[in-house]
Amino acid sequence: MVRFFRDPQTKEFLISGTGQQHIEVIVSKLKKRYHTEVNLKAPKVPYRETIRGRADVQGRHKKQSGGHGQYGDCKIKMEPLARGGGFEFVNDIFGGAIPKNFIPAVEKGIVEASERGYLAGYPVVDFKVILYDGSYHEVDSNELSFKMAGRIAFRKAMEQAKPTLLEPIMSVEITIPDEFAGSIMGDLNSRRGRIQGMDNKAGNTVVKAEVPMAEMLSYGTDLTSMTQGRGSFAMEMAHYDIVPAIHQEKIIAAYKAERGELIEEEAS
Repeated sequence: MVRFFRDPQTKEFLISGTGQQHIEVIVSKLKKRYHTEVNLKAPKVPYRETIRGRADVQGRHKKQSGGHGQYGDCKIKMEPLARGGGFEFVNDIFGGAIPKNFIPAVEKGIVEASERGYLAGYPVVDFKVILYDGSYHEVDSNELSFKMAGRIAFRKAMEQAKPTLLEPIMSVEITIPDEFAGSIMGDLNSRRGRIQGMDNKAGNTVVKAEVPMAEMLSYGTDLTSMTQGRGSFAMEMAHYDIVPAIHQEKIIAAYKAERGELIEEEAS
């Protein structure tokens, strides 16, 4: 079965099949029949960002440039949610510190900023924001001002709230002849895999494990090499987990380097 789809987070166009050879055959047919050149590369890993701590900050946007200015001011608390909790916004404003019609703008500013990420450009998830205070100006306050204030508050809160990266963990089932079990187990350990169990079916060993997606991008080719073409595997998304610190540093450094190149290109 062949699937073509665009990943909503990484914006990449992806093709999936039953193995590397299957994909290469499809690409070859595209070239011969439709004269379409396709450059294959490993897909990007859809990392996410989250927080492990709490924050209490103020976001204020003030701009005066003749005539009506811009003024938005909000105070928020940020705290982590359980994994898979998404995003929660709580309006705890009393006494009209911020007019009701501007409160959705604060939330929108926070959501937009969270989608752009903080550490490495990946969406921020599993956090709660409580809007509890603020101020406004009778003339200069508007929705845009409070949206900007929400963005500023989000960035400040992320500085305090111990941000961290999350990576997708895959549930993997590998079927191999018994004689390759030892080498496969060792290889999974080198990929930061966690063995979940082993079984035996008709002379084959079935290994179940959870492995970071980042370590599985070339696994089909590697498994073929390790088992002389006699191994197979299937995997599906299991959950997200925190990326080890040493790997986080590499991901963040790569993002900053890429951003630096883009800025240079735009400047030129």
